[in-house]
Amino acid sequence: MQLVVGRIGRAHGIKGEVSVEVRTDEPELRLGPGAVLATDPAATGPLTVESGRVHSGRLLLRFVGVTDRTAAEALRNTLLIAEVDPQERPEDPEEFYDHQLVDLDVVTVDGTEVGRIESIAHLPAQDLLVVRRPDGGEVLVPFVTEIVPEIDLEEQRAVITPPPGLLGDAGTGG
Repeated sequence: MQLVVGRIGRAHGIKGEVSVEVRTDEPELRLGPGAVLATDPAATGPLTVESGRVHSGRLLLRFVGVTDRTAAEALRNTLLIAEVDPQERPEDPEEFYDHQLVDLDVVTVDGTEVGRIESIAHLPAQDLLVVRRPDGGEVLVPFVTEIVPEIDLEEQRAVITPPPGLLGDAGTGG
């Protein structure tokens, strides 16, 4: 199973370092020295992490064979993809990988069917569950504990308590 774990940003300095927008809760595991990452676009990789450091709150990585600013800048906007065992779970029981959430049924606490999770949108402020409604419409559900109090992987469902207006139905609020 492949997971996007980062996106390469700007080159930093003149020795081939790049800033990385981290998209994993386990950067030390997924983006540590020696990690071999597939890329999107595929022709850019694979890339092997040579070294990494945090500078002014940003992760900076250097990849094997990328030795100058020009080569680093050519990697800009490349997605970094790690190979992960599909059975692997994050250490924190309150965290989930995207592939664990996609295709879960979404119901309200009273059992009303809402739809099925189609994908997860990773935004700077928070993640959103993209839920396909039975009528073909789409609803974006903020993936926060107050609105999504339960993810039951055994039952393959996500239970939500939508605030008024989230589902577009008057009086829906759980």
